[in-house]
Amino acid sequence: MSGSTKQRSPGTWSIRVELPTDPTTGRRTQKQTTIRGTKREAEKRRTELQREIDTGGFVNPSKRTLGQYLGQWVTDYAWPNLAPKTAQNYEHMVKKHLVPGLGAVPLSQLRPEHIQKYLADKLASGLSSKTVRHHYVTLHTALAHAVKHQLLGRSPCDSVTAPRPGRPEMKVLDEDGVQQLLEAARSTEYYPLFYFLLFTGCRRSEALALRWRDVDLVLGLVSINRALHHLRDGSMVFRQPKTSRSRRLIPLPPSASIVLRQHRETQEAIRSTLEMELTGEALVFCHLDGKPYLPDTITHYWTKLTRRLGLKGIRLHDARHTHATLMMKQGVNPKIVQERLGHSSIAVTIDTYSHVVPGLQEAAARRFDEGLVRRPAPQLEPAAASKTP
Repeated sequence: MSGSTKQRSPGTWSIRVELPTDPTTGRRTQKQTTIRGTKREAEKRRTELQREIDTGGFVNPSKRTLGQYLGQWVTDYAWPNLAPKTAQNYEHMVKKHLVPGLGAVPLSQLRPEHIQKYLADKLASGLSSKTVRHHYVTLHTALAHAVKHQLLGRSPCDSVTAPRPGRPEMKVLDEDGVQQLLEAARSTEYYPLFYFLLFTGCRRSEALALRWRDVDLVLGLVSINRALHHLRDGSMVFRQPKTSRSRRLIPLPPSASIVLRQHRETQEAIRSTLEMELTGEALVFCHLDGKPYLPDTITHYWTKLTRRLGLKGIRLHDARHTHATLMMKQGVNPKIVQERLGHSSIAVTIDTYSHVVPGLQEAAARRFDEGLVRRPAPQLEPAAASKTP
């Protein structure tokens, strides 16, 4: 058995046990503690401690502050394992908010009341409940890893009441709004992109990462298998979509296939004048020289266009919501909508577009009634006259 038991003075024993390897430093350390009693009692306590360590029930008290731990967590976990945009958002949240607010607290001494006060202070400073909840989610995710690595026995976030932002009213375009926006964008270089977003429900990052080899104009299919992210340092990176369900094949509406075919012919003509070849690796939506669009540039142009048309409050991401909402209003099965959007589950789709569901329920009730009223209503025979004996 690893460890040792030594007598320090009559009735006092020093016990030492081996701790797991520190996940941050890679070093294996020991824990030493003093116990009063007999040698047998000291040996028993050492055995109990070692069993807790071997079975994962022991938590190694850390002298690190929360700020030190969060910095290490961003470097060792967030960047290697998460999408660049997500890792970047976590890093920004840690450096700008969590470390200044809670970073000086020792990790092992972090309590729910520390976190609860932090959230209350952020709300009082004017931040929205949605933003403050993002702070909570970031901290909760980080502390869950501290528990997993036996730096904490339990996450203090589990006992904290996080802000619950109300669901904002979803703004989408109706059929006339879609036609109005596309007509206004027809003379711009972004027309094919906006058409594609409205008629497929793809995310901005997915559309901007699309290559011509991902598009089958014969069968009318688009393969979504990566996403484009623009980081704060100015670099552009391509990564796999956010979830496994986000990797998907999307059938194109016939009109979208026509728009993409015309867009490809235009690109081929321009590349020919520049003595450049349009290969399968070329981006579908990009600058004339083939360089990627900056995602924020696309968003800003969409915002200017919708405001000019009097469609204020319609974000670029609402093109995705518009696609889903119109499909569900047309009676398309929510499972099909989920697969087109790449949602992780049907529950996400139903929850996101719950504002459409009441109308679908009413339409379903009417169709059910219409399907039955075609049959003659059952005739009730008059009650037989009672006979007197």
